[in-house]
Amino acid sequence: MGHSIELEQSPQRIISLVPSQTELLFNLGLADRVVGVTKFCIHPKEQVKQKTKVGGTKNFKFDVIDALQPDLIIGNKEENYKEGIAQLQQKYKVWMSDIYTLEDALEMLRQVGQLTATEAKAAELTASIKSGFAQLQPVQPSIKTAYFIWRKPYMAVGSHNIIDHMLQRCGFVNAFANLERYPEVSPEQLQQANPQLILLSSEPYPFKERHIQEFQEICPQATIKVVDGEMFSWYGSRLLYGPAYLQQVVEEVKL
Repeated sequence: MGHSIELEQSPQRIISLVPSQTELLFNLGLADRVVGVTKFCIHPKEQVKQKTKVGGTKNFKFDVIDALQPDLIIGNKEENYKEGIAQLQQKYKVWMSDIYTLEDALEMLRQVGQLTATEAKAAELTASIKSGFAQLQPVQPSIKTAYFIWRKPYMAVGSHNIIDHMLQRCGFVNAFANLERYPEVSPEQLQQANPQLILLSSEPYPFKERHIQEFQEICPQATIKVVDGEMFSWYGSRLLYGPAYLQQVVEEVKL
C-alpha cells in the first residue's frame, strides 16, 4: 500500500483493528502482547473478552488507543477507514494488509509472523492451510451462484474480493462478478441473473433460515442456503477450518 514501517524490536503492545487478524495473533501465541481489539473481534471468545475495546473497524476510539500506548497497530485496507488509519499513522507504527486471494492471505500470515517474531508458528499455520485447500474438490460442472451479504437493500458479492475468490475455489461462478465489489442488487436484477444457487451469508447481515423463502419467491428455481460468512471471508487462521466447511457446502449443493 506504499507505506513502510520499521520496528526497532519485537512489538510488545499490539492493537488489532481486524477480527480475522486478531484471531491470528492469538493463534500465533501472542495473547499476552495483544492489548486492544475492536468490538467485532469475537474469536477466540474467552480471550478477546479480556482485551480493551478500541471501537469498531470503521470508528476508532483514539483516546482509548492513546491510553494503550501501542507499539504496533494491525489493520486492513477494506475493513478499516482511510481517515482513521491516516490519523493513527501520524503517531504509531501501523501495518496494513490488502487481501483479495488465498495467496494474499498466506502472505499476510507470513508477514505478521515476521513482524512479531513468530515465523515458525506462522509457517506451520501456512502449511496446514495450504494442505487443506489443496484437497478441496470444486463442484463439477460449475454452478452459477449469487452470494448475499446484506438485506434492505440487497447487497451481493461482486468481483475482486476474498469471497469471490473462495466461490471460485468451490467451483461456483459468481453471478455478479461483472459488477463492483459489493453491488446493490434489485429483485429484478436477481431474477435476470437467474442463479442456480443463492448463498445467504451469516455476516455482516445475520441471514437465517427464515429468509430463504424471501429469495425463493424471487428465484423459484434456485437452491438457497444460509452459509457461515466467516468461512468465506475471514482470511486469518480461521482458514484452517475453511476447506472442510467449503467442501461440505459443495457436497450439499451438487445439482
